[in-house]
Amino acid sequence: MVTLMDVHPVTLVGRVVRLEPLSEEHVPDLATIGLEESIWRYMLYGNIDSQDKMHGFVQDLLARQARGTDLPFVVIYLASGRGIGCTRYLEIRPRHRGLEIGGTWYGLDYQRTAVNTECKLLLLRHAFETLGCVRVQFKTDARNKRSARAIERLGAVQEGVLRNHIVTPDGTIRDSIYYSIIAAEWPAVKARLEEMLRSGERR
Repeated sequence: MVTLMDVHPVTLVGRVVRLEPLSEEHVPDLATIGLEESIWRYMLYGNIDSQDKMHGFVQDLLARQARGTDLPFVVIYLASGRGIGCTRYLEIRPRHRGLEIGGTWYGLDYQRTAVNTECKLLLLRHAFETLGCVRVQFKTDARNKRSARAIERLGAVQEGVLRNHIVTPDGTIRDSIYYSIIAAEWPAVKARLEEMLRSGERR
């Protein structure tokens, strides 16, 4: 008998951030923090530079959630109680106990801090220890060297490159690098992330 993952909205709490289910109530915070154009350079949504565009972005993610393909989270910075970015599960495959972590962005002041490390720890721990995943994947634009380095520092294994994979909003034909962590690797990855947080190592 195949055991299916039970993926549903949940709140994940760490010492620096809280990941809570995304809602339209988060639009004002996200619209404010997301005004810097460089945030969106390698993202697939175009430049989200107004509250109306952010509202559309959030509505799209909620529609994906309703279809069962995605589970979006807002990243709440505990020190301020404000939304500082988004992340999500996507490509959810309950029968095969796999999913992707992606669509992640943060305001510029929170990049290269403990925020991303803790977000990944919370999401990976929930995926492997609660949902029972056997595989979690990541992908990034091959041009986005910083994102690739950050994924590699998690301990994810590069699997290959999908050439001419996606046409971006500006017309660029993008190659995508795929990575994964499998269940057998999770204990070592978990220990590494916990040590990074203890030592204050940045993404």
